[in-house]
Amino acid sequence: MERFFQASAGMMAAVILWIILSRQGKEYALLLSIGACCLVIVVMLRFLEPVLSLLQRLQDLGGLQQQWLGVLLKAVGIGLITEMGALICNDAGNAAMGKTLQILGSAAVLWLSIPLVNSLLELLEKILGGI
Repeated sequence: MERFFQASAGMMAAVILWIILSRQGKEYALLLSIGACCLVIVVMLRFLEPVLSLLQRLQDLGGLQQQWLGVLLKAVGIGLITEMGALICNDAGNAAMGKTLQILGSAAVLWLSIPLVNSLLELLEKILGGI
């Protein structure tokens, strides 16, 4: 939890510095915003390490196929990256690009889920074919 509080305090300091910099030059404020977000992502990854271990354990216990866990993790990653990128676009004053990035993230997750949906359809065909 200490890292969480340190990262939160760092973000608050970055916001104050961003306010000061945005009055002088929007470019520097945007660079500060991107840098602060990247640092928080690094801290976030540290928090997610135990979650990944837990998911691996659940996969081993439940006999889940590796590809399904991979799809889940990729979808979460796409969602986090999309959200962070959209927020940076909004900070830069381009909400349209942020929304477009969110749509792109949604399309990427849908594309990523195609093998999962195909497997579900094959299972349904087997079940309905046996009736």
